[in-house]
Amino acid sequence: MKSTLTSFLLIVPTVLFSQNYTSYFTGNPTDVVTQPTSGVCVMGGSTEDDNAMTWFLNRADGGDVLVLRASGSDGYNDYLYTDLGVTVNSVETIVFNNASASFDPYIAQKIQQAEAIWFAGGDQWDYISYWRNTPVDSLINVGISQRNIVIGGTSAGMAIQGSHYFSAQNGTVTSSTALANPYNPNVTVGSQPFLSNQHLQNVITDSHYDSPDRKGRHMVFMARILTSSGIMARGIACDEYTAVCIDPAGIAHVYGGFPTEDDNAYFLQPNCELANPEPENCAPSAPLEWNHDGKAVKVYRVKGTAAGTNTFDLNTWDAGNGGTWEDWSVVNGVLSTVPGTALNCATSGIIESDRISNLSLLTRLAVNGNDLRFYIGNIPEGTATIRVSSALGEIVDEFSITQANTNYLFLCDYAAGMYFFSLEQNGKHLELEKLVVH
Repeated sequence: MKSTLTSFLLIVPTVLFSQNYTSYFTGNPTDVVTQPTSGVCVMGGSTEDDNAMTWFLNRADGGDVLVLRASGSDGYNDYLYTDLGVTVNSVETIVFNNASASFDPYIAQKIQQAEAIWFAGGDQWDYISYWRNTPVDSLINVGISQRNIVIGGTSAGMAIQGSHYFSAQNGTVTSSTALANPYNPNVTVGSQPFLSNQHLQNVITDSHYDSPDRKGRHMVFMARILTSSGIMARGIACDEYTAVCIDPAGIAHVYGGFPTEDDNAYFLQPNCELANPEPENCAPSAPLEWNHDGKAVKVYRVKGTAAGTNTFDLNTWDAGNGGTWEDWSVVNGVLSTVPGTALNCATSGIIESDRISNLSLLTRLAVNGNDLRFYIGNIPEGTATIRVSSALGEIVDEFSITQANTNYLFLCDYAAGMYFFSLEQNGKHLELEKLVVH
């Protein structure tokens, strides 16, 4: 009888009210420490995909699941604790009532104890304005980098995952509005450090891709980033009812209801085959022009299946399984999507690029024959020195750059191997990036 009563008590949900947050707890109140397997799962909104959520829960290794949100209540608790048939120690949903909750010791403790963290849908500006530059995002990033926790989110919870993000600070924006004026006040693209996912660096996500159609605004987000900073940001997007689950090896598995349903994920990138992939015109109060003969952006479109067997490789961004390539372009604010061909940018060059710091960035611009060029962006004001060192610490190249000029790094003469880039300016030394050259 005692064993039965104990088991019953463990699954009775409890509610903890605070002025700053509300907690809904289901499961075993005693924390357990397991060995989670890192990963990222993002969903396009509407009803969650059960198979993708099962993938997410399995990576928690029976540990504690934490759901963070700024509206709603305990809708995830029973779903994650019992409905999917995956054993976890507990599920706790914490609803932030205001930004002050981000500094509450109880929430900090729960983040530190979680093996899996899920971001619910809602308003992403609430998440960004509440959590950015607070213990919340700091502790989540520590969990990702040091404890291999799995994270994920749907809708607004997907929108905050990349190193660039549509913040919705002034509300949402439609594709037609964004395409007509990429600098409309509602086109709020943020790049300040927030969540740090290894395979989502230089990525901006979008959800609800099919309802309403958000392809056009996603193109605008990428065009804005490229125009303003020279960073060739990529995009990952999901239709409603579709999920992308990224394993530690950088392989994105696409879940959905195909062939019964037309569920798709999209992987977008500026066309690296072009000598200059920047938009022809991305300026205030004028329609976006990003054409390049109809091949401005290369897109790999993947159907989501129950087993997640269709994939895309986020290490190279040029290989997938079960998808098709498309060419996207914008002429006078009108988006066009047509069947395309696979990327052909691997005649020589980079197979690995790990950003070490958000302070600066190297971004692949083009490969034309043997001409492999990297654009160097986010340069601090004034003149700086870029130093290139081998894996053994030997300086192999050194040159000056300025913020005012376009700066390119030509790697076609570099021998195969690993290189480390650093920037020095005014006595300060900043580690930038590690590159592996084939």
